[in-house]
Amino acid sequence: MKLSKRLLTIALALVMVLGTLALASCSGANPAENNTKIKIGLTGPLTGSAAIYGVAVRNSAQIAVDEINAAGGLDGIEFELVMLDDKHDATNVPTLYADLYEKGMQVSLGTVTTKPGLEFSSLSKEDNVFFLTPSATGDKIPANSNGYQMCFADSNQGTAAAKFFNENYKGKKVGVFYKSDDEYSDGIYKNFKANLDASFALVEAKFQGEASTFDSQIQLLKDCEIVFMPIYYTPASQFMTQANSVENSIKVYYGCDGFDGIDAIENFDINTIKQEVSYLSHFNSTATEGPAAEFIKKYNDKYDESKEPLNQFGAAAYDCVYAIFEALKVAKKNGVEITATTSASDMCDALTAVFNGDFEFRGITGKCEGNEKSHISWSDDGTVQKEAIKYIVKENTQG
Repeated sequence: MKLSKRLLTIALALVMVLGTLALASCSGANPAENNTKIKIGLTGPLTGSAAIYGVAVRNSAQIAVDEINAAGGLDGIEFELVMLDDKHDATNVPTLYADLYEKGMQVSLGTVTTKPGLEFSSLSKEDNVFFLTPSATGDKIPANSNGYQMCFADSNQGTAAAKFFNENYKGKKVGVFYKSDDEYSDGIYKNFKANLDASFALVEAKFQGEASTFDSQIQLLKDCEIVFMPIYYTPASQFMTQANSVENSIKVYYGCDGFDGIDAIENFDINTIKQEVSYLSHFNSTATEGPAAEFIKKYNDKYDESKEPLNQFGAAAYDCVYAIFEALKVAKKNGVEITATTSASDMCDALTAVFNGDFEFRGITGKCEGNEKSHISWSDDGTVQKEAIKYIVKENTQG
């Protein structure tokens, strides 16, 4: 019996050693070793209330991929886009990320929205996966060295909005309607308030959770001339509609990129809103000339605008794919070997070396001059540098 126990102990030890070796072998494996194309992965809402963003991102990124492949790819290597539906729910991201990574994701557009993006950022750091998000604006999204943004970070949006107000609305009574339990909304507002001229007297109205009735907030803000709304379009449209039934002094509703798509919400007719509706943007989705207009035509020729409308999130995704492509071309020019089976970690090292250098990308987001594309670069902290524009969705039609 003693000998048997000893043999059993040795056998169990061997099993543990072999298991450890197997795990080590798996952790060192390259999931992209069987790829035939460079695989770009991302998650975003393809269903649910934020789907208008995710669908536009998917469609626009696919246009870029198709164009690059039609032109010969990266020295003959084609790209493949794989997007999974996270439903704008961060709890879905770990499973989706693991699925993308195990299926050979080598580079990523991260996520479409911020909360899922924070989860993606943490997971991608462990595997050293490069990502350039088109629209996850949270300040902490690019906190790790592998993460970058094509969109303006929340703090930058708040600062830029304050600058616009300081230059255009001095002496006006300004209200703020924001979601205090949302990192996107609260982050923008805090930076807006911190950079606003001291002469402004702000009237603050906030909400939390899934509130959809805003009677008390409207009463607080009804005497303001301009209402700043660093929120997404659904509660913004609900506030505007409900405010219609109350006598008010509001002349302008001004938002950030969360307003993108507000004129395409089902069961909301923006023409019933008398006030100007405008927002800080890096893309003019109504452009009639120049690079933006060319892309808008491409998009609308391929997709049904009434069902899958274009927005700045999509335009940024188009720029993301091309920025990654151009950066990989620079890496290859610098002597880095890039193939269809290059590991995600090696791809990340190659891309970060380019993005952290003097790389400048010419895109369709940001301010384009005439037929010239915009100038886009990145700071060491992963945030984007480009010129913002004010986009008017609807003019003031009050008498």
